[in-house]
Amino acid sequence: MATIDAIRMKFRALGPAMDERLTRLWAAAEARSLGRGGIEAVTQATGIRGKRIRAGIRDLEELSASPPTERPQEQRIRRAGGGRKKLTEKDPTLLRDLESLVEPVTRGDPMSPLRWTCKSVRKLSAELRAMGHEIGAQKVSELLAELNYSLQSARKTREGSSHPDRNAQFEYINKQATESLRRGQPVISVDTKKKELVGDFRNGGRDWRPQAQPELVRVHDFIDPALGKAIPYGIYDVGRNEGWVNVGIDHDTAEFAVESILRWWRRMGKRSHPTARELLITADAGGSNSSRSRLWKVELQRLANETQLKLIVAHYPPGTSKWNKIEHRMFCHITQNWRGRPLESLETIVSLIGNTTTDKGLRIKASLDRQRYDDGQSVSDRQLGGVLLSPHRFHGEWNYTVSPA
Repeated sequence: MATIDAIRMKFRALGPAMDERLTRLWAAAEARSLGRGGIEAVTQATGIRGKRIRAGIRDLEELSASPPTERPQEQRIRRAGGGRKKLTEKDPTLLRDLESLVEPVTRGDPMSPLRWTCKSVRKLSAELRAMGHEIGAQKVSELLAELNYSLQSARKTREGSSHPDRNAQFEYINKQATESLRRGQPVISVDTKKKELVGDFRNGGRDWRPQAQPELVRVHDFIDPALGKAIPYGIYDVGRNEGWVNVGIDHDTAEFAVESILRWWRRMGKRSHPTARELLITADAGGSNSSRSRLWKVELQRLANETQLKLIVAHYPPGTSKWNKIEHRMFCHITQNWRGRPLESLETIVSLIGNTTTDKGLRIKASLDRQRYDDGQSVSDRQLGGVLLSPHRFHGEWNYTVSPA
């Protein structure tokens, strides 16, 4: 971009003093000095067509081969206004018809200097030819650029409607976590990472490998019944910057979620927090740890009974899962660690997760969970009534405590 800007500044300064031939030779010299891609760069900076620049390069080669003592007859200077007329001059209705095709599907602010179209240049050129214009796809692309159109993809910026107490819930969670940590009690952030296909499938990102020796993977991402999929459920210890991932192979259910927390407590949490009397769990409002899941609450009672911990649960408001600490404190580093590498086996996934570290001291352990979890379990009113659940005054549907029996 800096090179193109520099060429554009030179052209603006020298253009008024150069005739047609000198302009052609100067553009050719600039393109040759840039090497590969030089013609495209000069065209983008000056608007001089590539055909004209290539002709200038041939002239430079002839000049360097046998420097003439005087200007050859064939290298006459084109008079001002000479040369082929622009297509828009020969066809004065072309731009108007092109705009009429683009405008009905133009999106965004109509007063914006930059607009964009979702029609392909081939389709636009075909429709223009049907209207009687002689034009190809490349010329349509050039005209769209002159009209300040560009192809753009959609950008995720709108979060949609949010709960009126969204920020208040964030503050409530932060207050709960701060108080728990101050009292020396553990605080964890939990969630299920994206399910991963097991096998030689393409994984996003790039990895360093010997040149021209890419990792060969399958063309289609169809699940391999023999290998299945991996379901990583993570627990991130906020106070200690430690993580645990339970890699399941069956269903992402509330039973699986709570079992993952229980395994973290047995293998890491109990040792790290020997004097803990309560546990603060921050989780999303949906998924296997949904605030509306009856099975989630029944399973939390089982967890409280086995650990004899008072469980304080705080859910993030709907649509705010990206604020969950486990997303940007742990899961993002796991994804970075295995980027560009096919997850060929469950053991590979567990090893890659367990070897994820950061400069700030993040430490993660992982294990494989081969247990089967039934999907679609129903919970009766009697079972739910056995849960020692105490809703908090502030949004009890999001914030509640489950006490051990």
